[in-house]
Amino acid sequence: MLSKKLKIILCSIAAVATAVASASLTQDNKAQGAVVQETTKCEGNSVTVTDLQAKAIKVEPIGSREFSDEREAVGNIDFNQEQTVPVSSPWSGRIVSVNVKAGDSVRKGAVLFTLDSPDLVQASSTLISSAGVLQLASKSLERARQLAEIRSVSQKDLEQAISDQQTAEANYKAARDAVRIFGKSEAEMDRLVAERKPNGLLNIFSPINGRVTVRNAAPGMLVQPGGSPAPITVADVSSVWMIANVPESLLPRLQVGARVSVMLSAYPGRRFEGKIVNIGAAADATTHTIPVRSEISDPKHELLPQMLATFVIRTGAPSVMPAVPQGAVVREGDGTTTVYVTENGLRFERRVIKPGVSQGGFQQILEGVRVGEKVAAEGALFLSNALALSIR
Repeated sequence: MLSKKLKIILCSIAAVATAVASASLTQDNKAQGAVVQETTKCEGNSVTVTDLQAKAIKVEPIGSREFSDEREAVGNIDFNQEQTVPVSSPWSGRIVSVNVKAGDSVRKGAVLFTLDSPDLVQASSTLISSAGVLQLASKSLERARQLAEIRSVSQKDLEQAISDQQTAEANYKAARDAVRIFGKSEAEMDRLVAERKPNGLLNIFSPINGRVTVRNAAPGMLVQPGGSPAPITVADVSSVWMIANVPESLLPRLQVGARVSVMLSAYPGRRFEGKIVNIGAAADATTHTIPVRSEISDPKHELLPQMLATFVIRTGAPSVMPAVPQGAVVREGDGTTTVYVTENGLRFERRVIKPGVSQGGFQQILEGVRVGEKVAAEGALFLSNALALSIR
């Protein structure tokens, strides 16, 4: 148990400590109050800030920048349909094998699928039989000529042998031409005649360099000439289409060949360049927009069909105008657009402007300021709020 005297001493020490802490807190509060009281001074449309506040406001001179006459429209990416080829077979038959998958890159002349064609079998059989008939007719003619030399055959029989040989030769040439239509080479036809084995296997080749965009083919599927859908579709993806719906009010400013850019969320900060290749012949009655088709170079195959994109269409020559960083522009509550102009970096005057377009992080100014004047490039919103509070 503590003695009564010790308790009295401890209580006295605690009281002194409390008094010292209270005095210290009072001094801190007074200092903080002095800082709080050091605020902006507002008068009319101007704001005067303290040296401390001025350090947080970035001041820059108004410069001139080149602004393109551009309009934006939303659309989507699509294959270049003028470079998309549905690959089918000109002859009927059944697919034996398929050599490609959707998404595969193929070269011109690559085998896409193989067909077993009864038409080719028939043409091959005709070629083999006509080759046999020609061989027999040629031997008969040679024998007739030998007999004619010793006058052991009549002139009529010799002429008949000549006619038979010529007919057989014509039939043989016609049979080769029939097989040649199927894409067989001279060496393949010679081998077919030598082996005497009809072959209906027919390779279907890619007509262009590109990518397989659709594969409907499957082993066992029957193919008919002109059938739909085509077994294989190959597209040249070195370029793609951009299809945008542009407001009809811009029609007088659009022309085929004009340069365009496209921006996609998949590639932030990048622009893909192209040109307008077609302007729709009719406007949509509901949206009053016109489809505008542009061709975009895509050598790395980065743009995929149905990607949503923003199209920037240049509708006129660029112009040089006063410009400020977008952070310097404030949309006020009364609907006006303002910037804060200063000479010394401490006193800022609110100036109503007429804004133009925004490009590359800068705001075009049509009216209200001059090149060379200084504005608050950062901190303009703080100045606007200070003025708004002073009015209240």
